[in-house]
Amino acid sequence: MPYDESVPPTRRRRTPTAAAVLATVCLLGAAGCGTGEAGGEGSGAAAGPGPGGSASATPPPSAAASSPAAHTSPPKAPPRKAASASAPPPSGPLSGRTVVIDPGHNPDNHLHTREINRQVDIGTTRKECDTTGTSTNSGYAEARFTLDVAHRLRTLLRAQGAKVVLTYDDDRAFGPCVDERARIGNQARADAVVSVHADGSAVGNRGFHVIVPGPVRGGAADTSKIVAPSRDLGTRIAGLFVRATGSAPSNYIGGNTGLDTRKDLGGLNLSTVPKVFIECGNMRDPKDAALLTSAGWRQKAAQGIADGIGSFLRG
Repeated sequence: MPYDESVPPTRRRRTPTAAAVLATVCLLGAAGCGTGEAGGEGSGAAAGPGPGGSASATPPPSAAASSPAAHTSPPKAPPRKAASASAPPPSGPLSGRTVVIDPGHNPDNHLHTREINRQVDIGTTRKECDTTGTSTNSGYAEARFTLDVAHRLRTLLRAQGAKVVLTYDDDRAFGPCVDERARIGNQARADAVVSVHADGSAVGNRGFHVIVPGPVRGGAADTSKIVAPSRDLGTRIAGLFVRATGSAPSNYIGGNTGLDTRKDLGGLNLSTVPKVFIECGNMRDPKDAALLTSAGWRQKAAQGIADGIGSFLRG
């Protein structure tokens, strides 16, 4: 679920038309179709992390408590690294290219509601710093899903020689805010940025969709230079995500094209480099949830996104 989104009502499922079927076939080709406008989006309600996906579980006892020499202070664990930039391999098809991966939300956002509810400027208006994200009915948090897919995606892209930066790597108590997420991609001068999410819609609403920026100009927001390349990036990811995962485009957003254009997301509005969001599935639908909670499927999802990014960067 997009992290800077006010939750609109869920839309009803749409019956695929002949045009929709052709659009899906077009997605399978990936590179060279999808230049028209996409439809609107409906997203489900956010929910805090629950059992099985939350980082808020009670930590294990410390070494001092379990050791016979309890009076001796245990060695301190090394601090976790901040936003992760990688040293790419010396060669590969993506050598010299920089990709920023933006794992949506933070599993501990629900412990910092005052901080994440703080309003930030997204150019055209102000919105919450971040949100909690959603979860499956069994409690697997979207924030855990997004970080897992981001790690798999980073490994795949590094193997092709890309420099990879994560906006967040389980290294902070909450956030980052949506404006900072956009700023990280801008400052990295990324060739492509992908924000990884999962939706929280109604049961029966299934499939993935890729959110691309619409034309926005106001305050700090000006997407005029990134609308076209971002749509190309999104179209390639959508088509190759189908091929890698076998998942169909969303049956409730985007008219079965797998693409949705948005003008209200700070992460897109404030970006100066090509950027898209991908909602990999609906965590509240049992069938989609079974995929999202499968490590094997998450690897396929990462592969589909990596294939789309690689296709975009190679031209």
